[in-house]
Amino acid sequence: MSDIHHPGRRSVLAAGAAGAASLGASWLLTGCTGAASAPVLPVAARQGAPDRGGTLRIARPPASDAETLDPASALSAYEYLGALYNRLVRVDKGGAVAPDLAESWESDAEARTWTFRLRGGVTFHDGRSFTSADAAYTLRHILDKKTASPQAAVLAPLIAPDRLRTPDDHTLVVPLKSPHAEFPSLLTHYNCYVVPDGSARSIGRTGIGTGPFRLESFAPAGPGRVTAYADHWQGRPVLDAVTFYTVADMSARSNALLAGQVDLLSQTNLDFATARVIAASDRATIARVENAQWYVLPMLTTEKPFTDVRVRQAMKLAYDPEHVVKVALQGAGTAGWDNPVPPSDPAHISAHPEHDPEKARYLLKQAGHEGLAVDLYTSSYDPVFTPMALAYQDSARRAGIRVRVKTAAADSYYTQIWMKKPLMATYWYTGRPVDQLFTQVFRGGSSYNETAWSDKDFDALLDRARRETDDKRRRELYGEAQTFVIDKGGAITPMFADRLVGISRKVRGYAEHGFEFDYLGIGLKGA
Repeated sequence: MSDIHHPGRRSVLAAGAAGAASLGASWLLTGCTGAASAPVLPVAARQGAPDRGGTLRIARPPASDAETLDPASALSAYEYLGALYNRLVRVDKGGAVAPDLAESWESDAEARTWTFRLRGGVTFHDGRSFTSADAAYTLRHILDKKTASPQAAVLAPLIAPDRLRTPDDHTLVVPLKSPHAEFPSLLTHYNCYVVPDGSARSIGRTGIGTGPFRLESFAPAGPGRVTAYADHWQGRPVLDAVTFYTVADMSARSNALLAGQVDLLSQTNLDFATARVIAASDRATIARVENAQWYVLPMLTTEKPFTDVRVRQAMKLAYDPEHVVKVALQGAGTAGWDNPVPPSDPAHISAHPEHDPEKARYLLKQAGHEGLAVDLYTSSYDPVFTPMALAYQDSARRAGIRVRVKTAAADSYYTQIWMKKPLMATYWYTGRPVDQLFTQVFRGGSSYNETAWSDKDFDALLDRARRETDDKRRRELYGEAQTFVIDKGGAITPMFADRLVGISRKVRGYAEHGFEFDYLGIGLKGA
């Protein structure tokens, strides 16, 4: 997926997960009958106040042996990062940039220099006070080439590390190389969690942050535990502790939940049939997060036949996104129409080309690829990948495109398949501000640009949007950027999926946004 998992060594929850009813490939049970024939799932987590104390047990997917708690370079460990750290700013439930360690911020008239006013009375887990020196160091750490931060490609064109200023302990001044009216939104990324000044060599092991929990233990790709930080600036969290387990695959994670061994399945979007089984159980239920993940079939634009824009356009016109939503999600989502900006985003545009298999045939003939046959790679890493791929295969057949669906191993999918095969399935979490989304995933040269698409006119359009200080005009420019991606880009975006999260019936206070949830308020009933 792309936020970004690199599975490696497996550490499976001990004893009994396999004893629950097997749920492997259970999406097949639903067939292709659509949402109308399926029972309604819960639309939210269970309500009510949790009890104080207790330990929440989280099952998460496999990760690499190189997994780190350094947020600047982390490619997994999201659950740890959200518990251990804070950012300067965050994204709230409505998609707006909101205060975190920065209480407020402002720019000059040209949006070239940004000043952040930082909170007082905040301490790190080792007792040190948080100051502007830590905020400046965090940005320099991200920009340091030795850190190899994915976010460096986003921030380096804007920030010169030696120009950052800290006039006092609670003020950070960030002069930019070029104007950027949306700059604070770039600091909401999970690579931008704040770390202590001078901690580069140790932070990957210690996890010392300002978050509601402090690290007790951590094993890369293995188990770990965090405990409540009583001096957290927002108050002590409800829970006493959170324990993390790495569990091999979706079926094993679901079985562990049904067996009462874990309380929450993280980073796992359940298929509809599995969600029905879990929701009907005595121990577990479903929390539904609307349009929380966007699913993609990236075409590598550096590999034939996808070097030809006509082939890319044909691949998009050939299929019906509504059909894919119906079959792959049983209706639990929204058609994407190849626009990666979710419908809930204020910048989203609804205009798009209609499904047109005949035009797709015409474009393929023009490009010399009549009767096109392609391999589409998928895996069990995410349970929606295969039904999405098969639904696309079925729909694109009307345009004369033969899609061969090939299943790859889950534990090497994001090292051997993603960004290496010309066509494959992946997903991203929604919740990114629009400039972050386009810069990280579609701008030429970005390390997360999974289609390797590069267009100077598109990049120039993003630059114009960044410089525009009029909100209405800037939104129009981001609308033009969406049209650009739909018409010329390499990303087939069939759908936004409601994330179906498996949780224990004891869990209370579950509130998720993007790929994070509220660690302060979550707890257990009967803890």
